[in-house]
Amino acid sequence: MGSLGAPEIILILVIILVLFGGKKIPELMKGLGKGMKEFKDAQNGESTTTTTTTTEEKPKN
Repeated sequence: MGSLGAPEIILILVIILVLFGGKKIPELMKGLGKGMKEFKDAQNGESTTTTTTTTEEKPKN
């Protein structure tokens, strides 16, 4: 027990493919890559904050 061999990794990949489908996997990998980049940036002390502006609606008379 301890290390994963090729058959175990292939089985895990097949299960992921069945659960999420072929179209959803690229989106998941993109999100994972973004998260890893943000984590590395945070470790290096770089700030990548985004600002969002909100507009307030005027009350209708």
